[in-house]
Amino acid sequence: MKRIALFVITNLAIVVMLGIVASVLGVDRFLTAQGLDLGLLLGFAAVIGFGGAFLSLLISKPMAKISTGARTIKQPANAMEAWLLDTVRHHTQKAGLAMPEVAIYEGEPNAFATGAFRNSALVAVSTGLLQTMSKEEVDAVLGHEVTHIANGDMVTMTLLQGVLNTFVVFLSRALAYVIDRMILRNEGEGPGIGYFATSIVLNIVFGLLAGIVVAWFSRRREFRADAGSAQILGTPRPMISALQRLGGLEPGELPRQISAFGINGRTGGLGMLFASHPPIEERIAALRALGN
Repeated sequence: MKRIALFVITNLAIVVMLGIVASVLGVDRFLTAQGLDLGLLLGFAAVIGFGGAFLSLLISKPMAKISTGARTIKQPANAMEAWLLDTVRHHTQKAGLAMPEVAIYEGEPNAFATGAFRNSALVAVSTGLLQTMSKEEVDAVLGHEVTHIANGDMVTMTLLQGVLNTFVVFLSRALAYVIDRMILRNEGEGPGIGYFATSIVLNIVFGLLAGIVVAWFSRRREFRADAGSAQILGTPRPMISALQRLGGLEPGELPRQISAFGINGRTGGLGMLFASHPPIEERIAALRALGN
């Protein structure tokens, strides 16, 4: 199963780390001698939650390059690289975007788009994709990735993750306080070790539940990107053909922080809850519903 982006995993790790650092430094001011200050806790949760999400977003492009070994095309070395640059330029101009960085990486068929800003993004395709697809199909895939950028999907996902993070941090600490006081019977002035241990465990559990919500949004986002490719090319046929070809191939593995921005991913079973992409068959059916 292709899991939801390392974006989510990285974000969860950052939120947990920030929470631990805040506790060590004594920033947990919402824990007072009179009890739990819910207003301060909510403010603390928002700072940690959105901080983690936006930090993940800001490092998404360099992390994608490092983790895939993607090579940015600065000067095309051959006709294929020149065609890739021209095609992405055409699509981004049609979408009213600045030219993103275009890169190639070694791997099985896949592609992705990422970046913190719509006009400073990255579009990358694998060598496997270029070797197995026709130019028309690659053109459709590039249209799909440019649509992700045009729709601001990376930022929207970050805002959603920030909201969810806020609730994760808030609920994990509020429940940890209750458990520490009422179940573990800590009667000291400050929180006990039970509070810190429980808050970390709950942070992870609630973070995984939040990941299900983010995965659901990611699947909706894929349908919109498929439709956007059809609009850019003037017909859904190339995107349908590209998806049919991908349906018969093993999807290339992407690092988890960018797998949600890839063109393809495995789905099925209970893993569907965390899948960043809907089944290929559903995507094809949605495109066919658009007509020719």
